[in-house]
This record gives sequence, structure tokens and C-alpha cells, in this order.
Amino acid sequence: MIAVITGDIMNSREVVPSIWLESLKGVLLLYGDEPSAWEIYRGDSFQLKLSPDKALRCALHIKSAIKQDDLLDVRMAIGFGEESHHAEKITESNGTAYLNSGNCFESLKKETLAVASMNKVLDERLNLMLSLLLLTANQWSKTVSKVLCAAFEHPNLPQVELAALLDKSQSSISEALKRGAYDEILKLNELFQAEIKSSL
Repeated sequence: MIAVITGDIMNSREVVPSIWLESLKGVLLLYGDEPSAWEIYRGDSFQLKLSPDKALRCALHIKSAIKQDDLLDVRMAIGFGEESHHAEKITESNGTAYLNSGNCFESLKKETLAVASMNKVLDERLNLMLSLLLLTANQWSKTVSKVLCAAFEHPNLPQVELAALLDKSQSSISEALKRGAYDEILKLNELFQAEIKSSL
């Protein structure tokens, strides 16, 4: 069982690619090697293979990296399933995880994040959770996104050390994490992992 994230950068033509490309690559490299685990293709689209328990955290990590520019956001679909054909390039691999991810991505309308598996009851529960999460995540400011991104990359750092890393006050870090619903995201991620483990 694997997870495949298919995504693209929203409003990518509005900004110079170098603004978001290095940020995206930096996050993807933390989750696997190019091109077997991830690739960027068609200019602003990407695909990433990873373990299901890391999928939601990774998607939000990507979102926090991209939303550090006010004009940008990212659409992503997480597909759960099997990998029946493993190729040197992820874009040439195949299986139900890839099909679920691709079909889910094509069906995205107003939502910027959704999941699909072979279990439709599970999908309904998870997508309701994500819809509620996106009410906050889609509104992340540039400042909140930067702090969240650092927190995702350094989950064990106390706030005082995050503040030193970002050259900010501890109170501003605390406020940004609160506005970004970081504690709630961590709890939701645990629930997400439990749902997947028990239902897939």
C-alpha cells in the first residue's frame, strides 16, 4: 500500500517560476528521491510517492511552502492503493494508487485537497475532514505559511528555537502557529493515520 500525491501550482504563470520551484523541490526532496519517488512535469505539475501515514502531513507541508507567496496556492489529490508497476520514473509507474490519485485530481473543483482510495466510505469521512481543514489552510498568510513550513520541517524544535531559526520573537511564532491551527493539524493527522490504518 502506497500513497501518491498528484498536484499543480495554482496561478503559477503569475510569478517567476524560480520563486516556487526551489521551495517545492526542497520539500519533495525530504520525502524521496527524484525521479523514482517524485517528478515535476508540464512546468507546474508534480507527482510524489510516499507511505500513506506521511501523506497528509506532506501535502500540508507542500502547501505551506507554496503559500509563502501571496499569489500562489496548490491543488493536490492523494491516492491510496497498490503499485503494480514500478518504473525508474514515477510518472511511468502504475497501479491503483496512481489511478486513484489521477482520477481524484481530475475531479477537483473548488477543493484544493482531496483523497481517493478503493474504500468510498473512508473517502467520504476523510474528505469531510479535509474540507473543514481547508477552511483554515486556504487562508494561511505568507507569514503563517513560513512558520508552519519550518514547524513541519523541524517538528521537534521548541518554539524558542523555531523563533531563533526564523529570526522572529517567540510570541510571533506562537501566534502564527495558532492562526495556522498547527496543534489541530497534528491531532487531525493522527486521526487521519488511524482511519487509514484501520480501513485500508
